Parts: sequence; C-alpha cells; structure tokens
Amino acid sequence: MDTQDRLDRWEHRAEWPLAAVAALFLAAYSIEVLAQPRGLVAQLLTLVTWFAWAVFTADYAARLYLAPDRKDWFLRHLVDLAIVLLPLLRPLRLLRLVVLVGALQKAIGNAIRGKVIIYTISGAVLLVYVGALAVYEAERGAPDAHITSFGLAVWWAMTTITTVGYGDMYPVTTTGRVMASLMMIGGISLVGSITATIASWIVQTVSIDDQKQDAVTAAHIEDLRGEIAQLRELLRDKVSDSADAV
Repeated sequence: MDTQDRLDRWEHRAEWPLAAVAALFLAAYSIEVLAQPRGLVAQLLTLVTWFAWAVFTADYAARLYLAPDRKDWFLRHLVDLAIVLLPLLRPLRLLRLVVLVGALQKAIGNAIRGKVIIYTISGAVLLVYVGALAVYEAERGAPDAHITSFGLAVWWAMTTITTVGYGDMYPVTTTGRVMASLMMIGGISLVGSITATIASWIVQTVSIDDQKQDAVTAAHIEDLRGEIAQLRELLRDKVSDSADAV
C-alpha cells in the first residue's frame, strides 16, 4: 500500500471520529459562551476544549506524516496549521464540523439537488451559529460594543454572511473583526460553491441527455440497417425466383 492510499484510509476512518469530537467541542464551547459557568463545570469544559484541540492536532500531524509529498501538503494546508497553532483563530476549530456535511453528502449519494440543499442549509447554519458565538464572546465585554447579546450576535452573523451589512452593528475588537472578515469570505465561498455545483449539474445533465440522444440515434441507425438488409434479401430472393422462372 502506497502513502497516498494510507492517507486516504486515515482520512476516511477519521471522518466520523473527528465529527464526533467537533460536535462535542461545539457543545462545550456553546455552554462556555452562553452559560458562562464557573467552578467544576468550567474546568470540565476546559478539559473538553483541550481534548478536542489535541485530537485535531494529532489528526493534522498524522495527515502530514502520511502525505506523499509533505512539503506540498504542508503548503496546501496552512489554514489547518493556523487553526491548530494560533490562539487568535481558536474559534475556527469549530469549522471542523464541516465533516458532518461531508458525511451527510455521502449518505445521499449522487442526488445533486440534495447536495445543494444540504450544503446551503448546513453550511449557512453552521457559519451563522459559530460566527455568532465567537463574536459574542469577543464583543460582550468590550468598551463601546454594539453586539451585547447572543440574539444580536445571530442577527449580525446573518447580515454578515449574506454580505448585507446594515452598519448598525459591527465588531470593535480585533477577534471580532477577524471573524467578520472570515464570515464574509465564507458567505461568498458558500454562494460560489452552490453556483458551481448547479452549473456542474447542468453540464452533467446536458451531457447525459446528449449521450441518451446519441444512443437513440445509433439504435435507429441499426434498425434502418436491419430493414435495409431484409429488403436486400427480399429483393435478392425475387430476382432469384424470376431467374428460375425464365
């Protein structure tokens, strides 16, 4: 088994465990931000967060080790490295939940409309919720903050991901502004992915229709050839009968 096969097998086997860890991290992070617990509960949530970080770090290290061209893989996965190493990008670890989207995609097979619906709904909901949590955590204690409740954070996230941006609410902290930039990029990327998927589906559908039409045309040609062969045989038999009569 070559290195690429081992990498593919690792990514396939790690898909659901990473999804479970990401879901656990999302739950812990949500409780930490919304409930702001103290004491033993806060310590437990911290342990869950560190556990998730350790799992993601181990996954990154394993994929780097198994990559056929480690230098090329490293350069193509700088965002993963930043998510693991940079404390400023800590909320981005939640984006590991896109593994759940990939798992749902595989579950529905090649139903292209189902893919578009799942990408749209799950991607949008995930980005809005994660962005709202991260910005609310960063902004709620900042001086002159506009986003002072989770409800306002959700509204801000929805207007940001759709690039509407009324301007009545905006982050004032560095972390909040980084998240705003990433959410706008994520919203544009989401729309672009959906558009590309639909375009690909249209091209594929047209190609399938052309192939079907070509198959029908080929079948008609074969039928005509068969009829011509039969007429040729009949004509040959009539000529032969006429020659025998003479």
